[in-house]
Amino acid sequence: MPEIHWEEPFCAEGNNCFRIGTDEDGNGYISVLGQENHYLTDSRDALRSLIREIKAGKADHLL
Repeated sequence: MPEIHWEEPFCAEGNNCFRIGTDEDGNGYISVLGQENHYLTDSRDALRSLIREIKAGKADHLL
């Protein structure tokens, strides 16, 4: 398992909290808070785009 450096969780009202992180190789990760052992991984840019959409209220149903 790679060493992932997790950012502070983002919690929207009434939704799950999620965290994003990166590893030493620049891979991006996203996980529901408290479930960091079960994560999705992709490029930083792809995950950053997903997070922006979630924060904008467009995709919060995905988590």
